[in-house]
Amino acid sequence: MTFSIVARSADGTQFGVAVASKFLAAGAAVPAARSGVGALATQAFANLAYRDAGLWLLAAGRSAEETLAELTGTDARRDQRQAGVVAADGPGATFTGAGCLPWAGGCAGEGYAVQGNILTGPDVVAEMERAFLATDPDEPLAGRLLAALQAGDHAGGDRRGRQSAALLVVSPEGGYGGGSDVLVDLRVDDHPDPVSELARLIDLHHLYFDRPSPAACAPLVGPLDAEVRRRLAALGHDDPDLDRALSGWAGIENLEMRLVPGRIDPLVLDHLRSLS
Repeated sequence: MTFSIVARSADGTQFGVAVASKFLAAGAAVPAARSGVGALATQAFANLAYRDAGLWLLAAGRSAEETLAELTGTDARRDQRQAGVVAADGPGATFTGAGCLPWAGGCAGEGYAVQGNILTGPDVVAEMERAFLATDPDEPLAGRLLAALQAGDHAGGDRRGRQSAALLVVSPEGGYGGGSDVLVDLRVDDHPDPVSELARLIDLHHLYFDRPSPAACAPLVGPLDAEVRRRLAALGHDDPDLDRALSGWAGIENLEMRLVPGRIDPLVLDHLRSLS
């Protein structure tokens, strides 16, 4: 009922899962990941117990292959299960039970595993793998996972149709304000074109939550200082301390993660100009 990719970033700091399915809210059932440990997907007749148990096994030092073997080895319904796993290092691993509905299968390589069931054909998995490997290894993992998911969708995806999609990526202190390891957690639970909608949400996630490089931000001096003050004042933020005025406005616009003292991110500036 599902196609997914589980992967580790090239530098080993990020782990993630991308999934799409003709199934309501697949993102609530399929993915699991933990910073510094690994990630997994459980699907077909999904065994949600695989998520906590799999992460525990990975944290205990099991490889991806060993983790899958232990999860499925004691599962009386393993013939109906499908799963993919990546560990903190080494190749990924994928499992497809003999009783999964066709087409069903997967592939795996260094740091990734791709799998799917009830697909239009094996080209779905093949195109996902090709797209993932064609991405720049230094690109953020979320973008690489999305590229693979889009490729699988374009190749036919779930042969029953489309309904939901999700993306989960973890990284040390990657969450909002650094308070958790959840860097990206986006879900499209019920939509006629869920992968495209997921791509739109990822663009918004970049806008609101990416931390800009200070070097890419323009110094708030001279004419730019005057322009930003004028535009903020027009929106009711006229504190003489420009950083405070900018912070007050950015908090309302949910752009606080993009603030750099004494500078302004080009995306923040574009948004400010669009409003004033």
